[in-house]
Amino acid sequence: MLELTMATVSEADAGATAGMLMADEPSAPGAVLRVGRDRSVCRLTAPEDWLFVSRAHLEFQCGPDGAWTVTWLRGSHPDPASEVRVMLQGTALPLTYGGSTALPIGGSGEVVIQDRTGPRSVNVGFYHEV
Repeated sequence: MLELTMATVSEADAGATAGMLMADEPSAPGAVLRVGRDRSVCRLTAPEDWLFVSRAHLEFQCGPDGAWTVTWLRGSHPDPASEVRVMLQGTALPLTYGGSTALPIGGSGEVVIQDRTGPRSVNVGFYHEV
């Protein structure tokens, strides 16, 4: 099972309790959870006017062995308006545009979509249950 929690944070929200969105999905091969602005394809959505987040920005997918990966989906622009990093055990690992990384089985962390033009971010916490 993969459990996700998402918070959107701007400079104005600093120090405030952000609203949390949650989603979970059993670790079944082919299972998918998406994060972005498009409510028709994403389980967790950012504000529609936060254009640094693509309509479908991140995709969490379960492989044949029950392990999950996260992919930064390429959008319609050649250069993204954001940066994405995966936080694992206090270490920030940059995720390349169009790139994927495996999530640790039985582990937890956070995927951060950071606006390049201002102090806004989408923070997606994950817990990969064994």
